[in-house]
Amino acid sequence: MRNRRETMSTGASSGGTTLISSETTVKGDITFTGQLDVEGTVVGTIQAGSGDAVLRVVSGGRVAGEIKVPHATINGTVEGDIHTSERLVLAEQAQIDGDVYYNLIEMSVGAKVNGGLRHSSNVADDLAAKREAKVSETSPTS
Repeated sequence: MRNRRETMSTGASSGGTTLISSETTVKGDITFTGQLDVEGTVVGTIQAGSGDAVLRVVSGGRVAGEIKVPHATINGTVEGDIHTSERLVLAEQAQIDGDVYYNLIEMSVGAKVNGGLRHSSNVADDLAAKREAKVSETSPTS
């Protein structure tokens, strides 16, 4: 049975629900619409193909890669940065190893973030700034 912290209703009307079950590992990038439930493991970037998409990483679920979605509820493990343009819920068993970029956040007692929390009403601008910073770090100076 799922608890209240693992559920989020946002009216995601486009697309259906995609489930990555507990015995499944997906290696590669995922772009989705509707809702994506991760009970297993994803190794790669997860990003939304629409503005009303919802990602849920349930207890026991794991993502090793960057997440870029409007809405997310995390109660599993994420190894990588999370970018949410609307709402992020970190439930009791959430374990985040990476930076978190959010507009609205709800964090339960017990959730762990090993990285920075950065508020922004425009996560797209933050992503662009981060890419520019990486380019300037690798560019030779004169």
